[in-house]
Order: sequence, then structure tokens, then C-alpha cells
Amino acid sequence: MKVAIVSPLIESVPPKLYGGTERVVSYLCEELVRQGHDVTLFASGDSITRAQLRPMVERSLRLDRSCHNPNSHHVVMVDRIVEAASEFDILHFHLDYCHFPLVRRLGLPSVTTMHGRLDLPEFVHTYSYFHDVPLVSISDAQRAPIPHNHWVATIHHGLPRDLYLFQPDGGSYLAFIGRISPEKRPDRAIAIARRAKMPLKIAAKVDAVDREYFEAQIRPLITGADVEFIGEIDDVAKRDFIGNARAVLFPIDWPEPFGLVMIEAMACGTPVIAWRCGSVPEIMVDGETGYVVQSEDEAVEAVARVHELDRRRCRDVFEQRYTVERMARNYVDVYARQAGSDERLRVA
Repeated sequence: MKVAIVSPLIESVPPKLYGGTERVVSYLCEELVRQGHDVTLFASGDSITRAQLRPMVERSLRLDRSCHNPNSHHVVMVDRIVEAASEFDILHFHLDYCHFPLVRRLGLPSVTTMHGRLDLPEFVHTYSYFHDVPLVSISDAQRAPIPHNHWVATIHHGLPRDLYLFQPDGGSYLAFIGRISPEKRPDRAIAIARRAKMPLKIAAKVDAVDREYFEAQIRPLITGADVEFIGEIDDVAKRDFIGNARAVLFPIDWPEPFGLVMIEAMACGTPVIAWRCGSVPEIMVDGETGYVVQSEDEAVEAVARVHELDRRRCRDVFEQRYTVERMARNYVDVYARQAGSDERLRVA
């Protein structure tokens, strides 16, 4: 199939450091090419891919200090993609909603993967208005705020099998990785680790919008040798960081749409102690790939019992459910259906 993959321009594909959406886009592009599809990636010019790259900006916008309004670049990109739409069997967007009016009015064969939360009131309003545009959810839980939209599939994320190596022996520390923000609850991770009397290492990005929260609420908690703040790390460092941990703490306080860190940990064989929010019960196998908890007390108890889990079983669940081969096959099935049913998008 001739597939256009449309990525956000904030990060490169793959991202240099943090960037869940662009990371998944990269995994999907490379696997579709490996499976023999003709793939064109619309992304920033500093992206690296075996697909045909059509750069929409010179470099990722997060690294471009001259960029003050990323939305303007995305509007131009959408117009350029619509202009080239006849070259492709399917347009696969990863842009939230900015392209909805055009794909709906022009009846373009498309599908949009939703990567973020959908429960905010303005999102519910917008997505409900464009209820007929074909969407893919990354978990069934993600659909809850807009259950009546045109969901064509739920496709869980997948990782390359050899991206993370199985580590049979966990280390002596707990890990928190991802992004520093109130909904990710790094404060809760610190409290759990201290009560469990285990060192905590934090490898996380601090966005500008969360800098004040970090300085006021989190930095004062990072005192003593028991909590180490490493900062943002790349993929190579992440492999050892996750693989050598006794467990990963995922104490979220929001409707997590997927949670890539959970399957990254599974791939390493590292159990996850995660809060029962959003997709967590759907992605985790409680008692096998870690523990799903609902309180700090339960989390501390889970840390004490994490040595009872079989790290090989964590890796087995990853190989059975969360590989990029499975993810790509599921998307190809969606592409085939949508490429032959573009009439459903036409507005009378």
C-alpha cells in the first residue's frame, strides 16, 4: 500500500530524547517499510527514516528557538498533504484534530490515531462535532469521554523486539521515567520509595509549562542520596536505566491513554507498579507484569513483593502483545478497510 504517515512537528522522528507520539510513529514507519509498503513520512527535516521523508520544516520545532507558534506550521503542513493526497491509498494522521475539516469535506481516505487525553471539555466538544471522522484509539479506556465517535479500531502500541534487551536480574533501585508534571505524580513516587526504603532514580523531562511545578513542589523533595534526579535521557541510556531497576513506578493521577513506559519495562523484564487509572488495567497483567494499585499503602506493599514476580514472564507478555510487528499488521488491516470506504466520510 502507499501510505502517508503524518507526524507532529514538535519533535523529530524518532525524537532525540522524550517524545512518545513521534517514537511510536518511527517504530510504525520502519516496520511498514520492512513489511514492503510504500511509506512517505511527513515530518521535520531532522527526522531519520527508511521511508521517503518529506520535510515540512527544517528541524523539530522544540529545538527551533525562532518558532513561537507551532500551530502555524501544522496548518501549512495539512494543506500540503491534502494537495498530495491523490498519491496515496491512505493518509494516517497523528495530529489530533487540525486536519478534520479538510478530510471530512473532501472525503479523503484517512485514519487518525489519537495519542492524548480526550476528557477535557473543549476536546469533547471538538471531537463530538467531528464524530464521523475515522479514529484509532490506543486503548479502549481512551475512548470513554467520546464513546460515540467513529472508532475503527483500538491498536495498542508496539516496540521493536530488539529495542530493549531482557534483563533477568533487577537492581537495587526504583525508577521513575518520562515527564515531570502534576498528573504523573513524581511526588508520589518519591514518597513510595522512601516508605519502602529503596533508592529512587528519576529520569524525566521538565517542560517549560511544568518548570514552576518542578521547582516549587518536586525539587525540595530531592534531598539526600536516596532520590537522584538524572534529567532527560536518550534511548541508549533508557535501556540500562529501566533494565537495571528493581521496578518502575508509574503512580499516575490522570486518565492515561496508553503509557509507553509500561511496555518498555515489560520488554526489559522489569515489573511496573502502576496506579489504577486510564489504560493501566488494560495494559498491565496484574500479578504478572507488576502490580496495579490504588493507594500509597498498596504501592509500598507491592515494592516489598516485587521480587516474587518472574521477570521472564514480563518479557513474554511483551512478546505476545506489544511488538511492532503486531502493531503494524493491525494498522494495515485498518488501512485496507478505510482505503475502500472513503465514501462514508462524504458530507451530503
